[in-house]
Amino acid sequence: MRDILDLDRYPLDKPDTPDWHALVERCRADLEREGMFNLDGLMLADVAAEAANDLSPRFQSESFRHERDHNIYFKNEIPGLSADHPALTRFTTSNLTLCADQLGTSPLLRLYEWPEFVTFLAATMQKDELHTMQDPLARVNVMSYDEGQALNWHFDRSEFTTTMLLQAPDQGGEFIYRTDLRSDNDPNYEGVARMLRGEDEAVKSITLSPGTLNIFRGKNTPHRVGTVKGDKARVIAVFSFYETPGVTFTPEEQIGFYGRRA
Repeated sequence: MRDILDLDRYPLDKPDTPDWHALVERCRADLEREGMFNLDGLMLADVAAEAANDLSPRFQSESFRHERDHNIYFKNEIPGLSADHPALTRFTTSNLTLCADQLGTSPLLRLYEWPEFVTFLAATMQKDELHTMQDPLARVNVMSYDEGQALNWHFDRSEFTTTMLLQAPDQGGEFIYRTDLRSDNDPNYEGVARMLRGEDEAVKSITLSPGTLNIFRGKNTPHRVGTVKGDKARVIAVFSFYETPGVTFTPEEQIGFYGRRA
């Protein structure tokens, strides 16, 4: 894996060594403090760039154009909230998506299937174990955001989201988030409404560099990606892991996310 990853800075290949444990503890601390951690340049910059370039023609010819009008919850109704409540403000998300079965021999699949990668992620998230998905479409997705496209405000369904940026746009595409706006016991609808109105000073923004691994606790931390500007797309990979083996999407979910069944 040294041909695609910087394992000198990030010794994922040496589990249970002092350096590996120190990296895990650093990542855990960042998760606790910020709700995320980043491994800047985990994938070598030239490898990330080549992966994005290789997928560019596939985005033009065989990707699924995902466009959706939604609120922050991805639900049409929330019990106890009126339809015009400001926490239910609607936005538009738009991107192009390639699924795992369209990635060919991409290094992203090598990384996804690498046992040491899963072991490291489980340790940082303090999980007993994690498993790759069985779903041939959903296991790894790569999204491209072209001029005018964006991922808008939402909460994630899963506790953690694992991404790697392959290509940064000329302008825009920044990652914008508000740590722990709600909790499992308090939906904080008024706080959500304030944030959507632009009145929450705790909202932060970061700009990732290509090759950066980002692990994000998005279940209670709303987030979005700024609108892309310029000719260069924002290209990012999303890896899906679960605590139970053999997870697949239903045919209905596959059609909803990708426009087709496996």
